[in-house]
Amino acid sequence: MADGQRLEGRLIGLGITGSIAAYKAVELLRLLTAEGADVVVLLSPSATKFVGPLTFAALSRHPVETDVLELLPDGRIGHIVLGDTADAIVVAPATAHWLGAMANGLAADVVTATCLATSAPVVVAPAMDGDMWAHPATVANVARLAEFGYTLVPPESGPLASGQSGPGRLADLSRIVDAVVAVVARRPIRQPDPGARPPLSDGRPRDADLVGRRIVVTAGGTREPIDPVRFIGNRSTGRMGAALAAAALDRGADVVVLAAAVEVPLPALATVVRVETTGELRAALLQTLFGRDVVAVDALVMAAAVADFAPTAPSATKVARSAGLQLELAPTPDLLAEVGRIVRGTEDGSDRGSRAIGVAPVLVGFAAETGSLDRAAEKLRSKGVDLLVANDVAEPGSGFGTETNRVSILDAAGAREDLPMLSKREVADRVLDRIARALDARDAAVQTAGTQAR
Repeated sequence: MADGQRLEGRLIGLGITGSIAAYKAVELLRLLTAEGADVVVLLSPSATKFVGPLTFAALSRHPVETDVLELLPDGRIGHIVLGDTADAIVVAPATAHWLGAMANGLAADVVTATCLATSAPVVVAPAMDGDMWAHPATVANVARLAEFGYTLVPPESGPLASGQSGPGRLADLSRIVDAVVAVVARRPIRQPDPGARPPLSDGRPRDADLVGRRIVVTAGGTREPIDPVRFIGNRSTGRMGAALAAAALDRGADVVVLAAAVEVPLPALATVVRVETTGELRAALLQTLFGRDVVAVDALVMAAAVADFAPTAPSATKVARSAGLQLELAPTPDLLAEVGRIVRGTEDGSDRGSRAIGVAPVLVGFAAETGSLDRAAEKLRSKGVDLLVANDVAEPGSGFGTETNRVSILDAAGAREDLPMLSKREVADRVLDRIARALDARDAAVQTAGTQAR
C-alpha cells in the first residue's frame, strides 16, 4: 500500500457532535481522505450550530447525514446503509451529552443511530470542559463505551474554550487518524461494492443560488372524468415534480406546486395548489403566472403529465356496467405551448384577464417518450420553451413511479445533454443548475439593456 494511503478503499463514517472543536473536523476529514478513505459525514443537530454541511459535502463528495429520518437520493435509509457498509465510525469531537446518549443507547441523532446500527469498530474522541471530562457521570459513560469495544482517543490538556486550561481538548488529529487505521488493520474491506455504499454526489454541492426566485412546478397526472367515479388519466406519480420542488426549496427558492394527482408527499414549505383536470391546471397556471396582482414568476417547470384526451360528454351520474360504455374523446389544451405563446407575446391572454408580461420566466417542459427521443427537438421548438427534459419511459428505471430517471436536456440553442441514470433528486438538481444559469444570463441581459438605454 502506498505511503500515506493507509485507508485506501475504506469507507469511514465521521460523526461530529456539538462541541466548539467541531471546526477541527473539517481538517480531520481532509486527513482521512488523504489516507485514501471514502468518508461520509454525520452531523448531530447541535453540531450544525457550529459547522454547516456544505463544506463537508464538497470535501467528501457525499450528501451529509443530519437527520435520522432522511433518505439517500436513491431512497435508502442513510444511516442504516452507512452502518451496514462502513469499515469504521469515528466520532470526533464527542460531547459529554453524546457520550451519555450513546452509553444508554438513546438514538436521538444520526450519529448515535449509526453507531447503534453498525457492527463496525467505533473510535471516539471526546472534547469538553475539564470539569465535565472529570465528572463521575462522564467517567462512567466512557467506561460503558469501552465495554462496547469502542476505542477511546482521550482528550489532551491545553487551553479550553472556557478560557481555562486543563484536560478536555480534542486529541491531536493525527492520533485520531492513527486510531482509525489501527482498528481497521488486518480486517478485510467490509463492502467493496460501491453500489451498496452510500452514493456519491456529482461533486458539485449546490449553493443557495435561487434565493429570491419564485419557481412554479407542476406535478402529478391530470384526470379527466368519465363519470363521477371514473376518469381517464396516466401513470404519473408526481415523484419528479416533488423532487424538483424540494431541490428548489433547498436552494432558497419560493416554490409553488400546482399538484394534480400525486402519490408522494410534497414539501411542507412549498405553496401547494391542488387541481384535478387539465382545465383546472390551466386556470391555476394562468392565475399563478399571469394573474393580476400576483408575484412575478422566475421559472415554470412543467413536470406534470397532462392527460392528452378528455371525454367530450362526461356523465353527471355513474354509468351502469350493464349499459356498456362508448367514449368520444377530444384533445386537451396544450398548456405549455399556450404559456409559451403568452410569454413570447404572440398571444396576449387579455381575454383571460392576464396582466402584461414583464421579464419572461424561464420555461421548462418535460416530454415522456417511448422508444426514442427523436421528437424531442421538434417539441422544444413548437412549444417555445427554453429547456426540454425528455426521457424514454419504456426504459427500465426511467419511467413513471421509479426512484430514478435517465433524461436528456435540450435547450433553445440546439444543444443536448444526455445524462446517465440518476436519482430523480439528482435529475432535479441538474435541471435547476440550468435554470439558475439561465436566470443569471437573463438578468445580466436585462441589466445590460437598461444600461445601454440610459
